[in-house]
Amino acid sequence: MKTIATLIFVLFIGVTAQAQKATEEVKVETVEMTITTEITVEETTLENKAEVARLYKRDNYRVKKALSFTTKRNRSKMA
Repeated sequence: MKTIATLIFVLFIGVTAQAQKATEEVKVETVEMTITTEITVEETTLENKAEVARLYKRDNYRVKKALSFTTKRNRSKMA
């Protein structure tokens, strides 16, 4: 009896979902844009900046470090 009621309920939901009135398509206005062929070149001055790069011995060091965090529950308890 339960399976028959479930089957009827599912079919009822499916029929009502298909019976819904479809919404009309909304037309979108298009905008025409022209292509410009002008190319502007900006001159930049080179500045000597001292940048430091980090070098890690192993791959994915930062990921492993972030995943190896500890909480209070991770610590061993004294009996």
